[in-house]
Amino acid sequence: MRLDRRLCQHPQWNRRHVQLLLARGEVQLNGQPCRDGTRAISPYCRIEAGGELIQSGQVAHYLMLNKPAGYLSATSDPQHPTVMELLPPTLAAQLHIGGRLDRASTGLLILTNDGLWSRRLTAPELKKPKTYRVTLAEPIHPDTARVFAEGIHFPYEGITTSPAQLEQLEPCVARLTIYEGRYHQIKRMFGRFRNPVVALHRESMGPLQLGDLAEGGSRPLSQDEIAAI
Repeated sequence: MRLDRRLCQHPQWNRRHVQLLLARGEVQLNGQPCRDGTRAISPYCRIEAGGELIQSGQVAHYLMLNKPAGYLSATSDPQHPTVMELLPPTLAAQLHIGGRLDRASTGLLILTNDGLWSRRLTAPELKKPKTYRVTLAEPIHPDTARVFAEGIHFPYEGITTSPAQLEQLEPCVARLTIYEGRYHQIKRMFGRFRNPVVALHRESMGPLQLGDLAEGGSRPLSQDEIAAI
């Protein structure tokens, strides 16, 4: 919603009154003066105008978690542990998962209650890079990097993957950067060479780097990390 439209919801203010408040600098958005009524706002914004608190702003949470193997990327499950069980229950109840991983996969997950923000990170059409350390059952075929860079056609969906970058680290280990998140995409890409993936670890999503965060651990994102999305 736009800031001016939110202010116009005040029972005693009309559009002209809101325009005057903005022009006089009597509107504050998250503690800063704002004269632009077209600014997009969210439930997490604090809005003050004309000496009144219009919206206190919900507390926004942005966390990264290093997912261990064996945990589901889900809010609950009757059979398997979920990543939400690695967080305090009162916090976990408020969050959703941005960018899921298979139960056997490990690495970077993002958890937040800000849906608009997480979509800027995970929406397929935005093609944000996601980097994985991949361990294969067999040595990597010499043509793999070239084929991945050209894109691989998936007949079932009738699509061709975006060009991906492969950096071979060891005979059976590579760092792979992709720009989508299709069903079992990495396993299917290596399946073109009949080479099963035995371990998959996500290291980064867009500008967010997992770094040395302990397995099963989590931490809040910094303001710079939040703003980078």
